[in-house]
Amino acid sequence: MPLDALPCEFLFSITAQTAEKAPVMIGSRVVVTAMSGTFAGPKLNGKVADAAGGDWVTIKADGTMSLDVRLVLQTNDDAAIYMTYTGVGRRNPDGSMVIRTVPRFETADERYTWLNAVQAVAHGTTATGSVTYDVYGLL
Repeated sequence: MPLDALPCEFLFSITAQTAEKAPVMIGSRVVVTAMSGTFAGPKLNGKVADAAGGDWVTIKADGTMSLDVRLVLQTNDDAAIYMTYTGVGRRNPDGSMVIRTVPRFETADERYTWLNAVQAVAHGTTATGSVTYDVYGLL
Protein backbone atom coordinates (compact mmCIF):
# COMPACT_ATOMS: atom_id res chain seq x y z
CA MET A 1 0.00 0.00 0.00
CA PRO A 2 1.48 3.39 -0.95
CA LEU A 3 2.40 5.78 1.85
CA ASP A 4 0.78 9.21 2.11
CA ALA A 5 3.97 10.56 3.68
CA LEU A 6 7.47 9.27 4.33
CA PRO A 7 8.21 8.33 7.94
CA CYS A 8 11.19 10.42 8.94
CA GLU A 9 12.84 12.41 11.71
CA PHE A 10 14.41 15.84 11.45
CA LEU A 11 18.21 15.60 11.73
CA PHE A 12 19.49 19.14 11.10
CA SER A 13 19.44 22.27 8.98
CA ILE A 14 22.62 23.13 7.13
CA THR A 15 23.72 26.30 5.40
CA ALA A 16 26.85 26.09 3.26
CA GLN A 17 28.62 29.12 1.88
CA THR A 18 29.26 28.88 -1.86
CA ALA A 19 30.59 32.30 -2.83
CA GLU A 20 34.04 32.19 -1.23
CA LYS A 21 35.60 30.97 -4.50
CA ALA A 22 34.36 31.57 -8.01
CA PRO A 23 32.71 28.53 -9.63
CA VAL A 24 34.56 26.72 -12.40
CA MET A 25 32.64 26.19 -15.66
CA ILE A 26 33.42 23.08 -17.73
CA GLY A 27 30.88 22.90 -20.55
CA SER A 28 27.53 22.07 -18.95
CA ARG A 29 29.17 21.35 -15.60
CA VAL A 30 29.69 23.90 -12.84
CA VAL A 31 32.00 23.11 -9.90
CA VAL A 32 31.06 25.11 -6.79
CA THR A 33 33.30 25.12 -3.71
CA ALA A 34 31.67 24.73 -0.29
CA MET A 35 34.17 24.74 2.57
CA SER A 36 32.35 26.68 5.27
CA GLY A 37 28.94 26.87 6.85
CA THR A 38 27.02 25.59 9.85
CA PHE A 39 24.51 22.88 10.73
CA ALA A 40 22.24 22.49 13.75
CA GLY A 41 19.66 19.99 14.86
CA PRO A 42 18.41 17.90 17.78
CA LYS A 43 21.17 15.26 17.50
CA LEU A 44 24.17 17.01 15.98
CA ASN A 45 25.53 20.52 15.56
CA GLY A 46 28.67 21.99 14.11
CA LYS A 47 30.23 23.48 11.02
CA VAL A 48 31.14 22.55 7.50
CA ALA A 49 34.82 21.70 7.77
CA ASP A 50 37.44 23.75 5.98
CA ALA A 51 38.29 20.75 3.80
CA ALA A 52 37.92 20.06 0.13
CA GLY A 53 34.19 20.06 -0.47
CA GLY A 54 31.78 21.20 -3.07
CA ASP A 55 29.07 20.64 -5.60
CA TRP A 56 29.55 19.26 -9.08
CA VAL A 57 26.46 20.54 -10.89
CA THR A 58 25.44 19.39 -14.36
CA ILE A 59 23.04 21.76 -16.10
CA LYS A 60 20.63 19.90 -18.36
CA ALA A 61 19.13 21.19 -21.61
CA ASP A 62 15.80 21.92 -19.88
CA GLY A 63 17.51 24.06 -17.20
CA THR A 64 17.21 21.54 -14.37
CA MET A 65 20.37 20.69 -12.50
CA SER A 66 21.81 17.38 -11.41
CA LEU A 67 23.76 17.69 -8.13
CA ASP A 68 26.72 15.65 -6.87
CA VAL A 69 27.91 17.03 -3.50
CA ARG A 70 30.60 16.06 -1.00
CA LEU A 71 31.17 17.80 2.34
CA VAL A 72 32.94 17.12 5.63
CA LEU A 73 30.93 18.05 8.71
CA GLN A 74 32.79 18.85 11.93
CA THR A 75 30.54 18.49 14.99
CA ASN A 76 30.81 20.79 18.00
CA ASP A 77 32.23 17.82 19.94
CA ASP A 78 34.94 17.31 17.28
CA ALA A 79 33.65 14.36 15.23
CA ALA A 80 34.30 14.30 11.48
CA ILE A 81 31.36 13.15 9.32
CA TYR A 82 31.55 12.71 5.57
CA MET A 83 28.29 13.74 3.89
CA THR A 84 27.60 13.03 0.25
CA TYR A 85 24.45 13.46 -1.78
CA THR A 86 22.98 13.60 -5.22
CA GLY A 87 19.85 15.41 -6.16
CA VAL A 88 18.02 17.71 -8.52
CA GLY A 89 17.49 21.44 -8.62
CA ARG A 90 15.28 23.76 -10.59
CA ARG A 91 15.23 27.53 -10.84
CA ASN A 92 12.37 29.63 -9.51
CA PRO A 93 11.26 32.72 -11.45
CA ASP A 94 13.17 34.90 -8.92
CA GLY A 95 16.46 33.09 -9.74
CA SER A 96 16.67 31.07 -6.52
CA MET A 97 16.63 27.29 -6.71
CA VAL A 98 14.49 24.56 -5.21
CA ILE A 99 16.67 21.55 -4.37
CA ARG A 100 15.83 17.95 -3.42
CA THR A 101 18.60 15.58 -2.34
CA VAL A 102 19.32 12.17 -0.78
CA PRO A 103 22.21 12.50 1.70
CA ARG A 104 24.29 9.61 3.07
CA PHE A 105 26.83 9.79 5.88
CA GLU A 106 30.06 8.09 6.88
CA THR A 107 31.93 8.41 10.15
CA ALA A 108 34.26 6.37 12.33
CA ASP A 109 33.39 8.32 15.48
CA GLU A 110 31.47 5.89 17.74
CA ARG A 111 29.14 8.66 18.97
CA TYR A 112 27.80 9.11 15.46
CA THR A 113 28.12 5.69 13.79
CA TRP A 114 24.30 5.50 13.82
CA LEU A 115 24.53 7.93 10.87
CA ASN A 116 26.26 5.25 8.76
CA ALA A 117 22.92 3.42 8.50
CA VAL A 118 20.80 6.51 7.74
CA GLN A 119 19.31 7.20 4.34
CA ALA A 120 18.29 10.84 4.44
CA VAL A 121 16.19 13.10 2.28
CA ALA A 122 16.56 16.85 2.17
CA HIS A 123 14.91 19.86 0.65
CA GLY A 124 16.43 23.26 0.31
CA THR A 125 16.82 26.55 -1.45
CA THR A 126 19.62 28.81 -2.55
CA ALA A 127 20.35 32.42 -1.70
CA THR A 128 23.09 34.64 -3.02
CA GLY A 129 26.31 32.87 -2.01
CA SER A 130 24.75 30.04 0.00
CA VAL A 131 22.53 26.98 0.01
CA THR A 132 20.32 25.87 2.91
CA TYR A 133 18.79 22.41 3.45
CA ASP A 134 16.60 20.72 6.01
CA VAL A 135 17.80 17.12 6.35
CA TYR A 136 15.56 14.24 7.50
CA GLY A 137 16.48 10.63 8.24
CA LEU A 138 14.07 8.04 6.86
CA LEU A 139 12.75 5.67 9.52
